[in-house]
Amino acid sequence: MSTRMATTAGRPLRDVVYETLRGELMNGDIKFGERLTEPKLSARFGISRTPIREALTVLCSDGLLRREEYGFSPVRPSIPLIRDLYELRITLELGGIQRAINNPAIQHDRELLTAERAAWLALRADPPEQEPGFVVRDEEFHVTLLRSAGNAELVRSLESVNSRIRHVRMYDFMVNNRIETTITEHLAILDAVLAQDLPLAYQLLHRHIGESLDVVLDRVTRAMAAMSMEDK
Repeated sequence: MSTRMATTAGRPLRDVVYETLRGELMNGDIKFGERLTEPKLSARFGISRTPIREALTVLCSDGLLRREEYGFSPVRPSIPLIRDLYELRITLELGGIQRAINNPAIQHDRELLTAERAAWLALRADPPEQEPGFVVRDEEFHVTLLRSAGNAELVRSLESVNSRIRHVRMYDFMVNNRIETTITEHLAILDAVLAQDLPLAYQLLHRHIGESLDVVLDRVTRAMAAMSMEDK
């Protein structure tokens, strides 16, 4: 059997390595300046380099690691950049609702939003485990909401911003009950849009993204402090 297909408790080894290292990076267990290399990680996990290499590649794509001349090292998040990108994200997302407020001829795609609502009702009935990877499903909600407003360029811009802040937005889903809170808030936003109460939807969306930023900044600051501490 190839290494790619090898599993631990039914899970691909690549995923086991990825989730382990992602957790250590996001909790500050791996320090800034620490070098991760395939040989060392292969020895640590007791597996071949192939799943190690695959996991490291995904962590680079996530923005948590960067490739060095010899190995990989943690990326130090920039708080000012995070704030700037969140400000841009808020502007884009609220712009979808604001354009419909300004122009009554613009109508949200009800079929698209009704399907999205059904998906989030299912999540409310059976919430997933607290896990940073939930950020991908969260992004899908926000992109769908903006797409329903009918401006494809706003959507493309949001997708670009999402790709740049995904590595820090993962922190939002490491806090207890954040997934349940997110589900509740998403449904409230959808209900307001479907009821054509756009001022309420605007208010709820603005508050929702702002609270996410507060959680992210708190978690990122804590992780950076832990990653900056020198080993005793």
